[in-house]
Amino acid sequence: MGFSEKAGRIQNKGRSYMKIIETNAAPNPRRVRVFLAEKGIQVLYEEFTLNIENIQSDEFASLNPMRQVPILILDDGETITETMAICRYFEELNPEPRLLGETALEKARIEMWNRRVELGLFFAVAQAFRHLHPKMSEREVPQVSDWGAANQQKAIARLELLDHRLRTSRFIAGDTYSVADITALVAVDFMVAARIERSEEFAGVTRWYEEVSTRPSAAA
Repeated sequence: MGFSEKAGRIQNKGRSYMKIIETNAAPNPRRVRVFLAEKGIQVLYEEFTLNIENIQSDEFASLNPMRQVPILILDDGETITETMAICRYFEELNPEPRLLGETALEKARIEMWNRRVELGLFFAVAQAFRHLHPKMSEREVPQVSDWGAANQQKAIARLELLDHRLRTSRFIAGDTYSVADITALVAVDFMVAARIERSEEFAGVTRWYEEVSTRPSAAA
């Protein structure tokens, strides 16, 4: 049904997980990969081909009724879906380095900025891609080109907001690298596929991007 033949279990810090089902080129699975790379956690990834036949299969729906990746399948067969839910699961098991915050204030600040990035920039870029890219015509029915074009402009507006923040803050949520930076990094890189140009006039974003994109985890 579109899964690669890789299978099996992995061991991590005394616990056994089965695998993460993902599509390597998709942005949300990359967020999880970067998150786990920052923590030094190794897991088994199983590639899923995101075509219409595989997405509509009953087998895929049984793993995630939302028919999306990534999907974490635990050793007992239970599944955890949604990017941030998977990240939170691993953060609880392996707190260091903390990417979701340590104090109440840090956790709230990171949550606030991650939501701003996720529901603002990341969402707008995704909508532009889904409604304008020819390869999405089979899956995004109907494609609404005006909505895609509107979201290209929304993405630039959200990037401007981040630029204002990053002119005075080293990272998005403060002085420490966090999941908010991961979400933003993946969104900015996904702008290429969505055909949204990032202006070099955004000096704060450019400075930040040069730092976070050269972290080893960015290549995950």
